[in-house]
Amino acid sequence: MAKQLKTAISPTREEDYPEWYQQVVKAADLAETSPVRGCMVIKPWGYAIWENIQGDLDRRFKETGHKNAYFPLFIPMSFLQKEADHVEGFAKECAVVTHSRLEADEDGKLQPAGPLEEPLIVRPTSETIIGELFSKWVQSYRDLPLLINQWANVVRWEMRTRLFLRTAEFLWQEGHTVHASSEEAMAETRQMLDVYADFAENFMAMPVLTGEKTEAERFPGADATFAIEAMMQDRKALQAGTSHFLGQNFAKSSNIKYLSAKGNEEFAWTTSWGVSTRLVGGLIMTHSDDDGLVLPPRIAPSHVVIIPVTPKEETRPQVIDYCLELKQQLQDQNYMDGRVRVEYDDRDIRGGEKAWGWIKKGIPLRVEVGPRDMEAGTVFVGRRDRGPKEKESMPVEQFVSGIASLLDEMQAGLLAKAKAFQKEHTREITTEADFVEFFTPKNVDAPEIHGGFASMGFCCDSELEDKIAKEYKVTVRCIPNATADEVVPCVFTGQPGKRVIFAKSY
Repeated sequence: MAKQLKTAISPTREEDYPEWYQQVVKAADLAETSPVRGCMVIKPWGYAIWENIQGDLDRRFKETGHKNAYFPLFIPMSFLQKEADHVEGFAKECAVVTHSRLEADEDGKLQPAGPLEEPLIVRPTSETIIGELFSKWVQSYRDLPLLINQWANVVRWEMRTRLFLRTAEFLWQEGHTVHASSEEAMAETRQMLDVYADFAENFMAMPVLTGEKTEAERFPGADATFAIEAMMQDRKALQAGTSHFLGQNFAKSSNIKYLSAKGNEEFAWTTSWGVSTRLVGGLIMTHSDDDGLVLPPRIAPSHVVIIPVTPKEETRPQVIDYCLELKQQLQDQNYMDGRVRVEYDDRDIRGGEKAWGWIKKGIPLRVEVGPRDMEAGTVFVGRRDRGPKEKESMPVEQFVSGIASLLDEMQAGLLAKAKAFQKEHTREITTEADFVEFFTPKNVDAPEIHGGFASMGFCCDSELEDKIAKEYKVTVRCIPNATADEVVPCVFTGQPGKRVIFAKSY
């Protein structure tokens, strides 16, 4: 007889973190690879998480004055050519359409018809085509600011892919705004970074650092790029969202001009900002454990699953009625400006199999109800933020009336745990020897489990940064906003520098 596994996911995080991640995605039924190389199919439970991300972010965007629109998937190649730095930054990732349609040859096989007059790029991002439209929409200072967001898919021809974290096609939102001054555009850039940071911490329970990217890590064609950086459980950084101050670069290449209040024709100032389905990957790696996915209640597709336990056929109808009544009572409760979302699992499979299925899917609360619970007016509750065997019985009235408080308690606990992990694995580095030691694997059986965030002085020299990245596979994640004005000696050169965060990253 095979030895029974102690955890639902194998291998564990410590044994093989990358494979553990893939197995969590599979066990939670979030997504799978598609017949098209590098692309993924997002399954209902995974897409419901993305819909919740969309819903909360969309509300935040509209509260800050932005409107949704939609722009074409295809971009004429000449549009990218206008912005030299931009096209250089994305050239190797672009998917190109060269033919217009298919037609059958003499043998009935489909073949591409004649080539297009101009190749079309499948959007890797939309600055260039949106800039073309903005140049028509903006005429006067009265048209500003122009605050637009779109929810869309983009394609970047990645060679090494991983579900949610890096795929050839992914879903995202991209905000694009136009302003009359540099100050207004920079304020917008910083505001949207703060929106992302607040969302990550208070909705996803994922603590992040906010800061500016170095020149080497800057978005192609931008004057400044800011990002939120989160620490995953393998201590690597995940860039979870970016906000770009584009200066007048794209305005000049797209001819976005406006007539000022003084009657002068001036180039506008633009921004862009975005997050993607990569957030789902960040969610998985921030909270999940060796039994599967762990979901903060605010982002969970459902908050509670009710599992009827009916060992005897004669009591089955009464238990089912009791469960359905409980479901309605819970759905009548308010949580986060909405209703408590409830699943009822009456599938004809063993109760243990049901429970473990929901544990692996990360649902916050599991409620088991059998004949004894029905007679006593109680429920048997398991919390996903605790061990699978840690369950307690409580009066049904207490459980229903306290459901919102219980979910808030779980949300706060997951954030506190993630913050403590980030703090534990953030270290101040003052010498090059300490830097090398910090990013050198100590566990030969799990070499990816090491390091963390190194807070240190750096001169921000691009050539030195590239050399460090090649030698140690470590990059500057950001110059934290909290210490942006601090001047500290560079650990490598001794020259005056900025305080930065170095880390290995996804």
